[in-house]
Amino acid sequence: MSDGAKPPVEFYFDFSSPYAYLASLRIDEVAKLYERSVVWKPVLLGVVFKTTGATPLLDQPLKGEYAKRDLVRTARLLGADFRLPESFPFAAVAPSRLFYWLAKDEPARANAYAKAVFSTAFQEGVAVNSAEIAADVAAKLGIDRGAALAACQDPEIKEKLRLANEEAVAAGVCGAPYFIVEGEPFWGNDRMDHLERWLATGGW
Repeated sequence: MSDGAKPPVEFYFDFSSPYAYLASLRIDEVAKLYERSVVWKPVLLGVVFKTTGATPLLDQPLKGEYAKRDLVRTARLLGADFRLPESFPFAAVAPSRLFYWLAKDEPARANAYAKAVFSTAFQEGVAVNSAEIAADVAAKLGIDRGAALAACQDPEIKEKLRLANEEAVAAGVCGAPYFIVEGEPFWGNDRMDHLERWLATGGW
């Protein structure tokens, strides 16, 4: 962060979270309105759930059926395509590792990759749940597929994701999407209006 720049918005998400997908469509634009950048931080909700005791939303009785309807309705409101993958929820270990591999040297490209993963999962309906599929998504962006496959097994990259999960839990992340701006947390796509108001006013 350069001198005088405002602190960024931290955006925690799991690639398997449909609400995080919806948030990903807007977060950069919202932050830019208030001269903020966004730090994208994929994590694994399975790790978070070990602490919170939660289960995947769509698997929960009553709540799951409501969420399925709400997701379609919210996507329609945003004018966004939406389709649940046939295999859902899916383990997003591979795309998360590839994100951190790219982010080491090319944060902007890592963010573009994240958006492509979300698009593949929730517009095309393809679960990005293997190194092969994660690398296929990378290849479509001009990233070397072989290097991407190797990165998925790189001990250094595995450790980066492990630490990212630990840091998220330590920061209080309890679900996805989860935003933190200057220490203030906002959980859920339905709190993006609060996040935007906070950015606009400096808090209340």
